[in-house]
Parts: sequence; structure tokens; C-alpha cells
Amino acid sequence: MMHFPYVGSGPYCYANAFAMMLGRRAPSTAVIEFATGSPFGMQLVGGTLPFFDPYGWTPEAGFDDALAAMGWKSDVERGRDADDALSRLHAALAAGPVWVGPVEMGHLSHQPNMTGPIGADHYVVVLEVADGRVLMHDPQGYPYATLPLAEFMAAWRAETVGYGSPFTLRRNFRQIAEVAEEEVIRAALPAAIRWLSMREAPRMPEGSCGNGKAAENLADRLEAGCDDDLRGHLIHFAVRVGTRRADDAATCLARIGLAKPADIMARQARLIGSLQHPLVAGDDAGAAAILRSLAPVYGELLAALEGRA
Repeated sequence: MMHFPYVGSGPYCYANAFAMMLGRRAPSTAVIEFATGSPFGMQLVGGTLPFFDPYGWTPEAGFDDALAAMGWKSDVERGRDADDALSRLHAALAAGPVWVGPVEMGHLSHQPNMTGPIGADHYVVVLEVADGRVLMHDPQGYPYATLPLAEFMAAWRAETVGYGSPFTLRRNFRQIAEVAEEEVIRAALPAAIRWLSMREAPRMPEGSCGNGKAAENLADRLEAGCDDDLRGHLIHFAVRVGTRRADDAATCLARIGLAKPADIMARQARLIGSLQHPLVAGDDAGAAAILRSLAPVYGELLAALEGRA
């Protein structure tokens, strides 16, 4: 199967935010995303909410591993309350831009149709706070966006985000070692295998499942009736980011000579990506059939990675 890497837009908010903070020495966003472990699995949280990322994984769970693999460190701060958070943000901005998140995307009203919380996490790079407004690079596609400070603080409180702590920021990014991209990929492999294996998964809500079982159970749910919220989550976010993660992971694995895992991830990317049209068109039976074809791929990938074939 020919693998042709994708380049284009997509919901890669924290990878893009990291790339901005690391500047000219940043690895590609494909390598950053790979290093977080995000491509290695699937989860159905609480039996209802699907993500094409590892069982029990959240973005924050992969950040420190990713920075370590890339040869970077940063300082993490969390405000005790809104006033303390704003004070910390002002102090951090004195040294340069600040990486902020998770924030609740629904409060970012510079994005069209965002009028309140939607339970979606997001990450931004704050450039300045002045005159009651926040200036930021929003990697959703809004450079130099401004937002009233009150709305930004509501977003940063992250009350409707399912993980993380309110008022979290990262500052003082510093490179402690120069690491070639191929070495970053190799350094991230143990974490990728750990996530994919589900052997050290954290506690999850009742009814949660991962990998092949998640794909099978989501297929059953689609056949039983896909409600508007589930369809919207899949077509606007989960399928898009899941496909790109798998595609980037295939590219990364091929770069270090892991041909068989790369081929499996390329197949995984094609299967996830092929969900988009049937889901948009309302062909839920077709989408369910694709998910059932996807289910065994996770076990194949784990076997190939563990064998380094």
C-alpha cells in the first residue's frame, strides 16, 4: 500500500503551540504529535465518547514525555484562582510568549459560532495582555487573535474540560539537548508501546474500553442510532485528528526503518479517514463496517512494534 503523507490544516492545537514555543529548533509537528503518544490506540470514554487516541490518554499525559524525547524542558504553573493565574501570566509574559491550556474552546468568541462552553479542550500561545484584552496566536487558524480578558479567563478556567487543572501555563522553554528527529521518534517508541498495550492505563469511567473493543462498540452504537452530538464530535474533530495522527505516525515510523508498523499505521489512517464521508452522509451502517475493519489493526500494530518488525 502506498503511503503519501498529508500536509494541511487540522486540529493540531498543542503540537502547533509547542512548535511556536520551540521556534526555529522545533521538530516538525508530525514528530511532536508522535512523541506525545497520541496515535497509538483508540478509546471509548464511558462507553459513549470516542477518540482515536490511546485508552486513558489525555494531551497532558503525553506532554512531558514528548518534551523529554525532543530534548526540551518547560516550567508548568497553575494558578490558585483567577487573580493568581493572571498575575502569573503577566509575570511570565515579561520573558516572552506563554503556552496556555487546556482552555475551553467554546469561550473563544473570536472563533465563529463559539458562544459558550462545548466541552472542547484547546491550547493557545498568549503574546500580550493589555487594555483588558488578550492577544494570542490561536492555532485553530487565528494568528494575532484578540479576546476580552473576561472571556479568556472563563476559557482558561476550563470548568467543562474533562481533564487537567484550571489556569495552567507553561513557560521558560529551554533546550537541554539537540536531538535529531529520527532519534526523537526512537525515544518515543517505548511510551507508544506502553499506551497501545493498555497495560498501565489509568482509572477510567465505568463502561470505558479501548482499541479493538472500542471500535467494535462504537460500530454497535452507530448501528443503533447516531445522535447529532456524536456525529458532530466525530466529523468535526475525532476523525480528522485521528486520521492525521495515524498518517503522521506512519511517516515517522517509516523514517526510522520500521516498515511493517508504518504500513499498518498507514492502513489505520486510511480506515479512520474513510469514516468521514459515510458519517457526514448519514451512512451509519457503512461507517460501522469500517470500524469493524479497523478493530483488529490495533493488535496487529502492537505485535509489530513489540517485534520491531
